[in-house]
Amino acid sequence: MPRLLGVEIPAEKRIEASLTYIFGIGSSASKRILDQTRIDPNLRAKDLTPQQINDIIHAITGNKMLIEGDLRRELQGNLKRLQAINCYRGIRHRRGLPVRGQRTSTNARTRKGPRKTVGVIRNKDAKAGKV
Repeated sequence: MPRLLGVEIPAEKRIEASLTYIFGIGSSASKRILDQTRIDPNLRAKDLTPQQINDIIHAITGNKMLIEGDLRRELQGNLKRLQAINCYRGIRHRRGLPVRGQRTSTNARTRKGPRKTVGVIRNKDAKAGKV
């Protein structure tokens, strides 16, 4: 498995798809990097020469793309800033509710978690009609 900027990318996949395994690089950025370095997108990651790997690394760092830890840190900082200034979005993040205006009376189970049951829960061992 080739290693780019501290990330193992799959060797059997095309390099265009393999680059997207790096957090912060999507398919369009991957295409742009390969165009810039003049590497065939259909080439498998295991067939890259050390020179080509070096070119890809220089293209990513040269474009000042935020990837992996730096990008995660920036996103976390953005959320902390929103919560610190007590804006609406920050409050919604803090409470674990949908942030972008979705309804919450029904749905929103991804953000709110599983339903909390209210009422009596029957004992599984009890027979029907008897307590």
